[in-house]
This record gives sequence, structure tokens and C-alpha cells, in this order.
Amino acid sequence: MSINCLFCKIINKEISSEVIAENNNVLVIKDISPKAPVHYLIIPKEHTCDIRDLDNISSKDRARELMGDIVLMAQDLSKNKLNNIPFRLISNNGSEVGQSVMHIHFHFLAGKKFLDF
Repeated sequence: MSINCLFCKIINKEISSEVIAENNNVLVIKDISPKAPVHYLIIPKEHTCDIRDLDNISSKDRARELMGDIVLMAQDLSKNKLNNIPFRLISNNGSEVGQSVMHIHFHFLAGKKFLDF
């Protein structure tokens, strides 16, 4: 946990948020500034800044477990909570590319057609 991290405070229930799903390793909340009809944030409960910083997690196996849990949570959201809706999964890694909270997280976006990159 990082003392000043917004997502750590949400994970620890110090700040309220609309929780969509949760398991031992991952929390899913509604994004407060949605960019799509469905816009959730999938947040690992263990703090690390971004994908480039995964070495700070206790082990490579733990990092793999967390990343696997994120993908499996995205699958569960699509298949079991949203009628198998197609989705986009995005992670910004660094402020220069749009990351505003320095706690690794993935944007789950669905409910509209997205333009290609």
C-alpha cells in the first residue's frame, strides 16, 4: 500500500467508490469519468505503479498471478455480468501517456464501437 495512493485508499475502503466486482487480488470499480457506456477500472490490490514497475512485486510468479487475475476478471465481467459483451482493455503506463493515478490499473471499456488506432 502507498499512503497517498487514491486506489490504495479505495481498496482499503478509506474512500468510497461504486464496486462492481471483487476477489482476493482485484477490485473493479466504476470510472468516475466514463469514456464509454461501460467503463470500469480493474485494479490489483497490491500496489505497484505500472507494468514497468512489476519488478517491485514480491516475485515474478506473484506478478504473473496478478496479471492473470486482471485478464480473468475482464473475462468474467464480459461473460457473466454483461452478457458476453465485446470490450477493450487498456492500461496507461506513465503520465506521458495518460496515467493519472500511479497504481497499475486497466480500463475495461464496452458498450460502443471504438475507432481503430
